[in-house]
Amino acid sequence: TLAVAKALEGPATICVSTDSEAIAAVAAAGGCPVPFLRPAALATDTSGTYEVLLHALDYYEQQESKSFSRLLLLQPTSPFRTVAQVAAAMELFTRQQPEMVVSVFSPEGNPYYNLFETDEEGKLVKSKKGDFTRRQDCPPVYQYNGAIYVIDVKALRKRPLHKMVGIYPYVMDERSSLDLDTELDWRLAEVLLEVPDLTQEG
Repeated sequence: TLAVAKALEGPATICVSTDSEAIAAVAAAGGCPVPFLRPAALATDTSGTYEVLLHALDYYEQQESKSFSRLLLLQPTSPFRTVAQVAAAMELFTRQQPEMVVSVFSPEGNPYYNLFETDEEGKLVKSKKGDFTRRQDCPPVYQYNGAIYVIDVKALRKRPLHKMVGIYPYVMDERSSLDLDTELDWRLAEVLLEVPDLTQEG
């Protein structure tokens, strides 16, 4: 993630937000000194990304007199996201001027076809109404992959990420969308590192 952030063109302030001195040392060794350690209250299992982002913005405004119009969030759990993908998402944000551009992928499950909920009797019902016999005929659906968020700071000051309006999707392939949430994800990532990336040209 640090390598991708450092490779982007144009002026930018790179901020690594962490409460860990060990992680801060790794970031500094990678050429990104950490200006502050995140407060313990923002480093719990229930801490939200929204509060962490506001804390970083407040630090720069209050301690360094820096303000920003755009924030790029790159979570460290997306090892296969590329510089080109981030640049394309940022270009989409510049072109459309929405509150947020977020990276997504097309999941295997589709709520019109093979995703179900249970009704009041505990029986399965389709998540969305539709009479489709082939998945290919269903309306496309997208799932956040956690890799790229390009955010309008004024909008962020007004509402959290899940309440943003006018969000534009930046669609990524399944490999680039791998998000490290479990040990299985980690093991899959290790396997993919040994396999040629057939989604990229060349």
